[in-house]
Amino acid sequence: MTDPREPWFDDDAGPLVPAYAVTRGRTTSNRHELDMITLVITMSTGLGLTRLEPEYREILQSCGVPKSVAEISAEIRRPLAVTKILIGDLIDDGYVAYRSPRPMNADSADINLLRTVLDGIRAL
Repeated sequence: MTDPREPWFDDDAGPLVPAYAVTRGRTTSNRHELDMITLVITMSTGLGLTRLEPEYREILQSCGVPKSVAEISAEIRRPLAVTKILIGDLIDDGYVAYRSPRPMNADSADINLLRTVLDGIRAL
């Protein structure tokens, strides 16, 4: 049994707050099509932000220049799914804008792009 007087955080990892606590129990967000490479940029300084969780402010500070959802997730040290939910909240509130890459289907695949990718892989 742990001593209740012991701190509830790990000095190296920071506070150990479960992901569902940050998102208020939400595990998915169906409002916006965000994936790992969706670019996000701050549209507002965050003045008047009513959301109290520190992750929202961290996201706003991080996105002064366009960043991918994956980069933001790494910077705020939260799982990708949690980061998507938080970004979705900020989009709904008008604090950030996003742009997802145009989806490619098999018929519109550019052969030059595929060759460039293949050359890049070979160079590794």
